[in-house]
Amino acid sequence: METRLVFLLAALLATALLEYKPVLPTPASEADHSVAGVFETGNFHPIQSDVGTASSCSPPRSLLIVRPEEKGTYPVILFHHGTGCQNSWYTDVFKFISSHGYIVVAPQLYGLMPPSGQDELDLAAEVANWLPSGLRCVLPEDIEGDMHNLALAGHSRGGYIAFALALGLADVSLDVDFSALIGVDPVAGTSKTNQMEPKILNYESCSFNFSIPVAIIGTGLGNKSAFPILPQTCAPDGVSHTEIFNECKPPCSHFVTSDYGHMDVLDDDIGPIGELARAMCKGSRRGVSRDPMRRTVGGVSVAFLEAFFKGNYTDYNKILQKSNYFAPTTLDPVQNKSEGTSSSSLSAMSMPATLDWHIDEL
Repeated sequence: METRLVFLLAALLATALLEYKPVLPTPASEADHSVAGVFETGNFHPIQSDVGTASSCSPPRSLLIVRPEEKGTYPVILFHHGTGCQNSWYTDVFKFISSHGYIVVAPQLYGLMPPSGQDELDLAAEVANWLPSGLRCVLPEDIEGDMHNLALAGHSRGGYIAFALALGLADVSLDVDFSALIGVDPVAGTSKTNQMEPKILNYESCSFNFSIPVAIIGTGLGNKSAFPILPQTCAPDGVSHTEIFNECKPPCSHFVTSDYGHMDVLDDDIGPIGELARAMCKGSRRGVSRDPMRRTVGGVSVAFLEAFFKGNYTDYNKILQKSNYFAPTTLDPVQNKSEGTSSSSLSAMSMPATLDWHIDEL
């Protein structure tokens, strides 16, 4: 009898265990759609167009424009390509950002051979001055660019151009005001002793003479050589994202995609010349998708602009607090300079002081 009872109890316990379904933590994508959505394609439908210098709208340089199909008024991002790169190599990132309700304007400032830093900077200033009247010319009647929310951005040498424009170093007087700045693995030269001209770095903390908010997205492999026998790197120490972040004033944030390289932000299909350029830089391991890198760049950019253009700080705060819970890539380090603190203070994975109002939204 006791044997039967023990057997019956064991059978009931086994059945209960089989039917028991533990309550597991909800994944980030289900727990918080707003934050996960920053790193997923948005609700707008991006349309891409090319505008040549011979068009009736006469931009100073040919442009790639990516904007939402839906009618409305959208913030504008002026994006500068890297050394020897084509603006079309960034299409995936542009479409991702545009799908969240932004217009991206990307000039092709030169071909394969870059001009001097000053000449490129002056060309970039001419394009910026064209925007207030020229952008209206190339957009449909029911779509407008919001010139009160105009962001500067750039990758590699284009990141240097964006910072130099913000610093007012162009010989061409600017007729526009920029409201935010994004650097994607910006590079200011080939070494600390060989900066681009005009120089932007003086190696003093918080020395940049502008007050607009800044987001810098660096790469962990940018300062590594693609070839063990050669010392050259695509984002050398001394002139890369780390030093540029150090010279920014608050508010400024710094995100490093530790497992990706300098050219991993580009599209997959960039042709033979693009692949040759990509091969010169240390990148992610063979077989590893570059899509998480592009979504990280796009998502951080969108969250940053939503915070400082639209006052919606929720997503940006959460990325600063728990970046590796939400972001598609490992971000290490994440640093933030907060307004209201000493200009040299850094807080890793911290909330900006100016955003403390919104801590209840976490």
